Amino acid sequence: MADEATIINNSVQDQWGQICSQLKNEVGETAFDSWLKPLTPGSFSDGVMNICVPTRFMRNWVITHYSDRIHKIWEKKNPAIKSVNFVVQAMQDEAKGLYNPSCRSLLKKISSSPSPSNIYQSGISSVLANNNDFQLSGDSQQSLSVPLNPQYTFDNFVVGKTNEFAYAAARKVAESRNVSFNPLFLYSGVGLGKTHLMHAIAWHIKQQDPTRNIVYLSAEKFMYKFVRALRYKDTTAFKEQFRSVDVLMVDDVQFMGGKDTTQEEFFYTFNSLIEEGRQIIISADKSPSDLEGIEARLKSRLGCGLVADIHPTDFDLRMGILENKARQLGIELPQKVAEFLAQKITSNIRELEGALRRVIAHSQLLSDKEITLDMTQDVLKDMLRSFDKRTTIDEIQKKVAEHFNISVKEMQSSRRARTVARPRQIAMYLAKQLTSRSLPEIGRKFDRDHTTVMHAVRKVEELILEDASLAENVDALRRSLEA
Repeated sequence: MADEATIINNSVQDQWGQICSQLKNEVGETAFDSWLKPLTPGSFSDGVMNICVPTRFMRNWVITHYSDRIHKIWEKKNPAIKSVNFVVQAMQDEAKGLYNPSCRSLLKKISSSPSPSNIYQSGISSVLANNNDFQLSGDSQQSLSVPLNPQYTFDNFVVGKTNEFAYAAARKVAESRNVSFNPLFLYSGVGLGKTHLMHAIAWHIKQQDPTRNIVYLSAEKFMYKFVRALRYKDTTAFKEQFRSVDVLMVDDVQFMGGKDTTQEEFFYTFNSLIEEGRQIIISADKSPSDLEGIEARLKSRLGCGLVADIHPTDFDLRMGILENKARQLGIELPQKVAEFLAQKITSNIRELEGALRRVIAHSQLLSDKEITLDMTQDVLKDMLRSFDKRTTIDEIQKKVAEHFNISVKEMQSSRRARTVARPRQIAMYLAKQLTSRSLPEIGRKFDRDHTTVMHAVRKVEELILEDASLAENVDALRRSLEA
């Protein structure tokens, strides 16, 4: 039987060589080298000839453009071949049990204790870098993907009213292969958790199915890769890389604004993946309709799935973030210190965590000096002073009044009409968020007492969750004031 199998195998190889020669004459050397030369004959059984293809994208292309011709030529040479099937090489190797042993042991280790740090520290990246016969998730695209932060997981993401919708959408995408919304588009201001959620999705998918091919990168890196492919006339390889992934994640897509050629390529990549049911996850600093320099057709595609925004943090969420971070770092954070930080550092989560690390470092470097409110105020006095310099209540009043087409004098007046009262509440809310002034100090600027300011802050926090249009207005004002 072994001799018979060898004869059949040699016969198939000979026939494939003849077929390749004929195809090369028919389609030309360039097309042959790009699409047909990489193909290799695989197994033959029950009249079905399997041909191995390096990538899924190439398989789809070959099926569309060359499969009928290959079948006809081969059937003439060998009537026993009733159909030709194209198989991605990695799938064929898996069926034959040809996975690299070192990779298999790493997969076993990962699956026995699936966690981001386990995958991250498993050493699988180095194995893949030196092995061309094995493909695994994002690690098979090391030259494309950026490293994932092991700390950015769903377990470490603190959920509050301002981010619960985005969190729920991210978990749904991570936990299901087939979701009703594609793409998922996440947007928010700087430092509010977009990147954390993107990394968390990637980690969760890796844990569930390490064989899924995930590419996570910034829009800037996508542009760099595309420009490099143009320069070296290697766009075919570029298309294969990006259009053969299972999950494509692109961070900060706003940086494609004004880059028309890159946008066009991304548009076609986007369409190709959507048509094949692959998941796309995008993040930006604005909603799709507000992205500047982005073509209308691409805006339309970006907004055709689920758009989820992350609102600025509220006091309760900032407290939760501080408590979670202190717990991770093994530090007991006094309640008064946590409340002080949550009240004063309101711009974004990165600055809040940075302030906490600074206080902890100061405490540990000074022979484990106790963390107190006085020490915290002293350590962060330059940061707090810069916040005060950066935004004043007067500037907030002026900016909000201009935005809503009223005067500052009207805002400070006793008028209760909604056209005046709502901008006044928003200005009070922003003053609480962007300055370190106390409630009574803010109230005096509006000729009100501190209870009115408290009511305004609570009211705007509620409205932000209920009214998307108002939330966008408040976020636009915040970005303008922080610029």
